[in-house]
Amino acid sequence: MKERMKTVLLVVLVLGSLLQSYVLIFRFPGSDSVVQSKDSYIRTEEMGPEEKPENLLFPDKMVIHLGEDKHTVFYSNDTFYNLVYNRLKGRTFDNFQRRMVSNIDWTKVRSENRGIELSFDSGIPVTLLQRVMQIVPDTLFEGESINKIWLYSVEGEAKVHVMFFSTEGDVVYEAAQADLTVQDVDQLVDFGLSWPSYKMVDGRYYIPEKELNMVSVELPIGEYTVEQMQRSLFFDPSITRNIREKDGSEIYTDSKRSLQVDEGQKWISYTDPAAPPSGESSPGKDVLSAIDFVNQHGGWNGTYRLGKAGESEDRTLVKFQQYYGGFPILNTPGFQYGVMELDLQQGTVTSYERSLLYLESAPLKKQMVKLTGGEALEAKLKPYAEDNSIASLDPAYLPVRTEEDLLLKPVWAVELQNGTVITLE
Repeated sequence: MKERMKTVLLVVLVLGSLLQSYVLIFRFPGSDSVVQSKDSYIRTEEMGPEEKPENLLFPDKMVIHLGEDKHTVFYSNDTFYNLVYNRLKGRTFDNFQRRMVSNIDWTKVRSENRGIELSFDSGIPVTLLQRVMQIVPDTLFEGESINKIWLYSVEGEAKVHVMFFSTEGDVVYEAAQADLTVQDVDQLVDFGLSWPSYKMVDGRYYIPEKELNMVSVELPIGEYTVEQMQRSLFFDPSITRNIREKDGSEIYTDSKRSLQVDEGQKWISYTDPAAPPSGESSPGKDVLSAIDFVNQHGGWNGTYRLGKAGESEDRTLVKFQQYYGGFPILNTPGFQYGVMELDLQQGTVTSYERSLLYLESAPLKKQMVKLTGGEALEAKLKPYAEDNSIASLDPAYLPVRTEEDLLLKPVWAVELQNGTVITLE
């Protein structure tokens, strides 16, 4: 009996202790609770989903060379694009040999040989390319950035040539060992036989010989609040103060970091000039750091691709380009949208720019439109082509803000040699 009473007393004491702990931690209504309510903060992951690096690394387009100076182009939402890319990602490339670009007649290769070009516009570090393709480590090759991979076969030869073009411009690396046969390449090239025909102009860009079909889309948009970004970017948002600039923008600062908000453009610029260096870095490592930073501070709404990873003095500029339906969304001075840009020093983010707006998933309206092609397009390009100022030509979406929605308007994006982008319909 005594033992049973002792047991009951012990249980009562334990329950009393737990109740006292509960009171101390949570307090009763009317007192200051030390536990934040669900609505008193917003977790970063509730803003936008995280993304894996591998999903941000893909070519901006593929050019298929059919032989006899015939060509076509696959864009990232095309079925054949994904089929070709997935096949190539499963192949192994090894034993790289360095060559000079000028030692090969690329105009002849392009017009006479069947093959595939994978374009990575501004370039991708080899260390990142190894995350999506089976590239055997090579000390000679790993420090490079690649802006193009070209696979082609030569009539009468049993091997496939696989060339990786350096962003330096004068160097190309050939994978002397690749588990691809001539038949493999021919099979992949054949996917382009029924695709719209393109022709090369001045050795720099391709134009379709007929009009190009695209879809004009109107989509609902959401908007992150300034408070959400503050909570995401500042260690203690409660100590920030805001300063209104003459141009109407506002700056929020905790005396170290600053967040500038352009309410008209719905665009933010975050800087952390005092960010401590984290040690040695490289463009490849900096891109991974940038992806981690976005994962933790705003996330990704939609499809993005690594558009740039360039070194400048002691920093790396990383740009992620947003895509819709396989085409890039342009960032223009009149309406900043479609990109995220980060500066990193020794692996640490010192600046971060992005839009507060994001696309909702379900489109409100869709309409098929035709972009100019053939001779009509050449005529529109003539003022820029006469002095060889055109660097590239690609279909893209021009974002147009309406009262409540966002219209994605199909256009030709013409990039000039000086970096300026103009649009043509």
